[in-house]
Amino acid sequence: MATSASACLSKVVKQRYMELPQGDKVQAMYIWIDGTGEGLRCKTRTLDSEPKSIEDLPEWNFDGSSTSQSEGSNSDMYLIPAAMFRDPFRRDPNKLVLCEVMKYNHKPTETNLRLACNKVMDMVKDQHPWFGMEQEYTILGTDGHPFGWPSNGFPGPQGPYYCGVGADKAYGRDIVEAHYKACLYAGVDICGTNAEVMPAQWEFQVGPTEGIKMGDHLWVARFILHRVCEDFGVVASFDPKPIQGNWNGAGCHTNFSTKEMREEGGLKAIEESIERLGKRHHYHIRAYDPKGGLDNARRLTGRHETSNIHEFSAGVANRGASIRIPRSVGQEQKGYFEDRRPSANCDPYAVTEALIRTCLLAEEGEEPTEY
Repeated sequence: MATSASACLSKVVKQRYMELPQGDKVQAMYIWIDGTGEGLRCKTRTLDSEPKSIEDLPEWNFDGSSTSQSEGSNSDMYLIPAAMFRDPFRRDPNKLVLCEVMKYNHKPTETNLRLACNKVMDMVKDQHPWFGMEQEYTILGTDGHPFGWPSNGFPGPQGPYYCGVGADKAYGRDIVEAHYKACLYAGVDICGTNAEVMPAQWEFQVGPTEGIKMGDHLWVARFILHRVCEDFGVVASFDPKPIQGNWNGAGCHTNFSTKEMREEGGLKAIEESIERLGKRHHYHIRAYDPKGGLDNARRLTGRHETSNIHEFSAGVANRGASIRIPRSVGQEQKGYFEDRRPSANCDPYAVTEALIRTCLLAEEGEEPTEY
């Protein structure tokens, strides 16, 4: 299994430099989503003082022709700061800055889905929509081979790995623990983690988080995971079906509730939302992976704890359904539901916006409504 040569560099030597004082200056790492809708890019600038809010951060630019976001003849793109976090790699007072990307004419790029999502969230803010997203991922070597798997074969069949303990069951826990602490330091709303069904596959959960913050926090949690893996010389893959055959795929199950759903008798509102979702299944499938459903088709086969991509279903405690109502929600008659269809490489802005449009704005049909 190949690992990155950078993992062999002495981190002890690096730490000597990282501990040097930096005076009153602050390093701000600007992060953005590239033209694939999946990849993240970053670069750093020096600020004269520590920013206290988004308003203290200057706009910036980059070469969009190198990120599949523009042509070389008109390549300047604008970075608009949208959310700020503490930097767990350089530490305080340094910052991570999640940005929206705008074209030369200050219109959003095709993969800037935050702008539209934020507009929709503002329309329903009085309903206090909460989200919790369960991000599954697979740890790979730089050669694309799953971390810890035999170089010329396969590990034992699935069964002992989910929430497993022991060197023969948990592959790569160091990365998981480092990522968890780094997210807590940064201020990401990470709420848990566990080993998943396929060996070298893990999950972390973000939430409950309200409105636009869901997408912001999940994207930054993904960025932090990529950086942690970079230090360890391995790769985090969000491919929905990284290994073909009798192995689980990777999703991003999305839990959703509103103030009405969380209050007494909220099950009625949950059931109404599920009925609306059932009438708009194909719209959601298109929104739930960056390739309009093509990636998810490899995962949503009706096997390995998934529903069939062509059919909508719902049930209490059913992990083979499109929508799962937790058993406790059925008993208490209030709470939330889980949409199990989003793929691991989904854009959380697209997923949360689609849920709001269908469940709260009662949109119908195959296309989103223009407001």
